[in-house]
Amino acid sequence: MRVLVVTAVPVERDAVTRAYGDEPEVRRVRGAEIHRAGPLDVLAGGAGPAASAASAAFALAADRYDLAVSAGIGGGFAPVAPLGSLAVSRRVVAADLGADTPEGFMPVTELGFGRAAHHPPRSLVRAAAEATGATAGDILTVSTVTGTADRTAALLAAHPHAVAESMEGFGVAEAADLAGVPVLEIRAVSNVVGPRDRDAWRIGDALTALTEAFGKLIPVLEGWTRHDRDDTAD
Repeated sequence: MRVLVVTAVPVERDAVTRAYGDEPEVRRVRGAEIHRAGPLDVLAGGAGPAASAASAAFALAADRYDLAVSAGIGGGFAPVAPLGSLAVSRRVVAADLGADTPEGFMPVTELGFGRAAHHPPRSLVRAAAEATGATAGDILTVSTVTGTADRTAALLAAHPHAVAESMEGFGVAEAADLAGVPVLEIRAVSNVVGPRDRDAWRIGDALTALTEAFGKLIPVLEGWTRHDRDDTAD
């Protein structure tokens, strides 16, 4: 069983590999530096959906994987995902992929091309949430981090089941889909989605939560890869 985990930056990558204690084995493939820890190959693929898609695609082409995971810290929607908590994706959603119109935002699916969401395996979402205590729901991928109350309200109006936002999940999901590999996203909440207040962010606490989460996920991943491979989420 081999799992590709894609984070945005090295500090998130190291939080994941730290769950296994030993110094990770480092190897380089074209377009990516892979840190191997147990069954996980972890890479820091860069910020944003384009960078994460490109780095994930290179890694997925270089080896065979059973699952791709987009992981790291992110913003949580209050009150369902408070600071320091975990969120796991029932859907990985491209929240700002579409067109601005006089009637409001129109997602790419309503424009008649592309897709706006990927569905992780339902059984894996349940098992990951139970093992880690994560809240399951939509994790929104945005190219610009939300920093106002108005934008927060607009996102929740369009995505009432949103629990968190990140900048990479949908990019990893697109690469995984092209490679024929299922995807999951898990986020440790470092800040509340809303008016930007860096002083209130708890990045260290979120990174600790991320390490603890991956410490609990290995038996979940091992159990799931033996069963229910074609089980897709609602």
